[in-house]
Amino acid sequence: MAYLELAAGIALLLFCGDMLVRGAVALAVKLGIPTLVIGLTIVAFGTSAPELVVSLRAALSGVPGIAIGNVVGSNIANILLVLGLPALICATSCDQPLVIRNTAYVIGASLLFILLCLAGPLSFLHGSILFAAMVAFLIESGRRAAQSSDAAMVIGSEAIEIIDGVSGLPARPYMVSLFMLIGLVGLPFGATLTVSAGSEIARTFGVSDVAIGLTLVAIGTSLPELATTLTAAIRGYAGLALGNVLGSNLFNILAIMGLTSMVTPVPVPDVILRVDMWVMLAAALAITPFVMNKGSITRMTGLVFVLSYILYIYLVLAPHISTASDLASN
Repeated sequence: MAYLELAAGIALLLFCGDMLVRGAVALAVKLGIPTLVIGLTIVAFGTSAPELVVSLRAALSGVPGIAIGNVVGSNIANILLVLGLPALICATSCDQPLVIRNTAYVIGASLLFILLCLAGPLSFLHGSILFAAMVAFLIESGRRAAQSSDAAMVIGSEAIEIIDGVSGLPARPYMVSLFMLIGLVGLPFGATLTVSAGSEIARTFGVSDVAIGLTLVAIGTSLPELATTLTAAIRGYAGLALGNVLGSNLFNILAIMGLTSMVTPVPVPDVILRVDMWVMLAAALAITPFVMNKGSITRMTGLVFVLSYILYIYLVLAPHISTASDLASN
């Protein structure tokens, strides 16, 4: 039953997050807000809404392992799995505008997050620092974009729809309101189902909340990014997927953990401090050579990424599987 609740919770998160994005983008378009601003703010928030509500609900429910494991696990999955799988279909170009800068921001945000976690538990002050860094990034990105005359920053509407996942926007005002209402009401319900089911599964099999957050919940909340990058690869826009992943990872660290820590203190589990934080940083560093050389993530590299992610999931779950097997045999 818990597995059905978890699947239903994640499905509700994905559906309602998508509805919220479509409704909010349609409203922004009607209000005449520039496309770039929509992409940097509304779409970034909407596609990360599942991670946000899950982390908030988990922290408020007293399961910080899911709260922080969801963010760290999602960032690892975004690079190794979300970039790795599309590369098996089509090589991912790393020469898009601002990719070097955004990669540097992700690495810097990861280091800042690690430092704050080492000084944890994450408090309102820590969350304020993270969220302020997100606001500074958005302001700086908007300023650079406004001043830029780089024609490469202007991409076709088809590519925008593929990467942002916002095609099929509602046109009529009442439909816009309905889309947003469904998203705003449904997301908390999905988060409650996901956190409660994940906690129940963890208790049943003796798996820690941290492991559930790093694996099942993280993969589930990363499905929107995986779906859009796979679609991008199939349609020949694989290079644009990297920017989507970088933006998602940056938003996860700075905005989601920032807001969550500002609402309630978030203790940082020791295992995440010892292992998973550094895997997250290593994953971000793994794409740096391709970005700096403006090369491509080839099929072979994509295969290495995917196999590395499978190995990571195994290492996270293996101790718990072994323990459960020992208990069953006794």
